[in-house]
Amino acid sequence: MASTLVQNTVTAAPEHESFQNFFESWISEQNRDLQELISASQARDADRNNHHEESSSRSLQTCKVEAGNQEQVVEENVVRPLIDRVVRHYENYYRIKHEWVQKDVLSMLTPSWRSSLEEAFLWIGGWRPSMAFHLLYSKAGIQLEARLADIIRGLSTGDLADLSASQLANVDELHRRTLREEKELTEKMAEHQETVADSSMVELSHVVTELIRSGESNQNNDDELEDRIESTLAPKEAGLENIMEKADDLRVRTLKGVIDILTPSQAVDFLIAAAELHLRLHDWGKKKDMNQNNQVQDPQGTHDHQYIGSPVAATAGGSGEEP
Repeated sequence: MASTLVQNTVTAAPEHESFQNFFESWISEQNRDLQELISASQARDADRNNHHEESSSRSLQTCKVEAGNQEQVVEENVVRPLIDRVVRHYENYYRIKHEWVQKDVLSMLTPSWRSSLEEAFLWIGGWRPSMAFHLLYSKAGIQLEARLADIIRGLSTGDLADLSASQLANVDELHRRTLREEKELTEKMAEHQETVADSSMVELSHVVTELIRSGESNQNNDDELEDRIESTLAPKEAGLENIMEKADDLRVRTLKGVIDILTPSQAVDFLIAAAELHLRLHDWGKKKDMNQNNQVQDPQGTHDHQYIGSPVAATAGGSGEEP
C-alpha cells in the first residue's frame, strides 16, 4: 500500500545538500512558525479579554455572540491559513526525509544531527505518534487550570481548556486507532530485527570468519564476498526502509488527525506546544552533549566555567544546528 508520503512527494532534496543541513534549516523554519503561532495566540487572548471585560457591563449572551462572530472572521482569514502553512512545513519535512530514507535508511534511523537526549526518546527514527495525545492532554490540563475562573463564570476560553465532549470522544477514538497501528509497527520492527540472525546471516558470518582465520584472501574472493554481503544485507535495509516509511506516514496522519478535531484556535495552541517541546528538547540535548564532550576533553573541568549561565555561549559551541 502506497503511503501518503510517497503519494505527496513533490519537493526534491538537492543532491548536494545533506539531510543534516536540511534539518538545521527546518529547525529555523519551525522556530519562525512558532513565533507566528505565538503572535496569533496572543492576539486571540487579547481580544477575548476585551470581550470578557465588556461582559461585566453588557449582556453576557450578546458579548458571546459578538466575540464568536469576530473570532470566526479572524480564524478564517488569519489563523486557518497560518495552520495550513505550518502543517505543510511538517509535510515537506517528511517528504524530504522520505527521499533520504531511500538513499540511506541506516543513518536516518540513527541521526547524528539529533542530540543524545532526543535519540533516547525516538521511535523508529522519529517521535512516537501516541505522544501527540499526551501532549494534547497535558496542554489542555495546564490551560484548564489557568482559565478555571473564566470557565466557572461561564465564559468561553477558546483554547484547549474548551474541548467539547464530542471533541474528546473523537480524540479518544483517534488515540485508540493510532495505538493499534503503532503497536503493529513496533511488532513488525521487532520481527524484522530478529532477521539479523536468520540462516543467511549466520552462514555468511561463518564464511567470512573462516576466510579471515585461514588468511585466504585475494581480489576475486574479496569482490565476490562483498557482493554476497551486499546482497544479503539489501533486503534487511529494504525492510527497515518500508517500516520507517510507514512510521513517518503514521506520524503525519496523527498530527493532521488531531488538528482536524480541534478548532483553529485550539490547533494554534497544540502546534505551539508541539514546536516548543521539540525545539527546547533539541536545545537542552545539544547543551548536555556539549557539556559532556567538554568534560571528556577536559576532565579537570578547567573550561567548564565558560558555559555556566550563558546559554548563548553554550549554543555557539554546539554542533552548528540552529535553535
